[in-house]
Amino acid sequence: MNERSERTGEHSSGALSGLLVADFSRVLAGPYATMLLADLGADVVKVERPGAGDDTRSWGPPHAGGVATYFLAVNRNKRSIALDLRDPADLEVARALATRADVLVENFKPGTMDRLGLGYSSLSATNPGLVYCSITGFGAGNGADLPGYDLIAQAVGGLMSVTGEPDGPGTKAGVALVDVITGLHAGLGVLAALRHRDATGQGQRVSVSLLSSLLSALTNHASGYAAAGVVPKAMGNRHPSIVPYEVFQAADRPIVIAAGNDRQFRALCEVLGRADLADDPRYAANTGRVACREELVGELDRALAARTADEWFAALTPAGVPCGPINTLDAAFAFAADLGLEPLAGDQVANPIGLGATPPAYRLPPPSLGQDADWVREILGQ
Repeated sequence: MNERSERTGEHSSGALSGLLVADFSRVLAGPYATMLLADLGADVVKVERPGAGDDTRSWGPPHAGGVATYFLAVNRNKRSIALDLRDPADLEVARALATRADVLVENFKPGTMDRLGLGYSSLSATNPGLVYCSITGFGAGNGADLPGYDLIAQAVGGLMSVTGEPDGPGTKAGVALVDVITGLHAGLGVLAALRHRDATGQGQRVSVSLLSSLLSALTNHASGYAAAGVVPKAMGNRHPSIVPYEVFQAADRPIVIAAGNDRQFRALCEVLGRADLADDPRYAANTGRVACREELVGELDRALAARTADEWFAALTPAGVPCGPINTLDAAFAFAADLGLEPLAGDQVANPIGLGATPPAYRLPPPSLGQDADWVREILGQ
């Protein structure tokens, strides 16, 4: 990549080519959403605080080339301009950018953008086609003052109550999963609003929150509560409605088995040399397996202890039994590469969306703070 020519050149190609996104977001949910838009061809201008920039620039270790890898994870294909929104001259540049933009994404505390003259009502008056996406922790109403941190959302949103061992404390997911889910919802909302704009010429406001995104993402647990009043509990690695669907101990290390139907369960039993378990009327149907979980899991554990996890994976997979060893992250990337999924793009994690005609492109590395100020001012005619 010729970084200089790309950074000083014209708009990119891609499915979203020609769209200008003003990115006033920080940390993870917003930057993840805008990076996905940038990968698909949008020109994204990241507005950052002078001196410090996005908080994640300092969230290390680890670092790569002196830059926190957390920042690198969600800021490729973007251009950076450093603006002090308390400074009238810088604020005027920000307003010019917002007026020129097709999409604006922000995750300030509710009310902040309005006080700066950058709220939706103000901007849409002069830019009626603007798609304005606000990301909050807990909405703009009674939850406006609550801190929008992923860990807090996992706690109050119920995710920690269903994660971890049954008798243990609530456990968070190993990554900031709620931020990522919210970023995906934000990106989808923006695309829907752009489709509406294509048809009508009118933009609109898109609102997403960490809490609402998490409650939606709890899917079967949330539905069990909403439709049947069932409040789920943590079950470790077990599934409340399917058996066997959990972690087992092979001869050398753990292996996950997810037999989601009766046919897969029978195939599992046959490979294990325990076809008698599939013939047992207590276990023949999933409802019975759930009712007799402990007895069945004990039988399967004893059978699986005879061979290594890799040996079982090699034997069970051709038989149609969903299973896999618990990989470390390096092994996970190697596994994906072996499958031909191309999980890496250089030293970046690849965009997972496959498009036949307009695939994601990796045009720009994550920017240094403020390095694209000249480019931004040029497109604004300043």
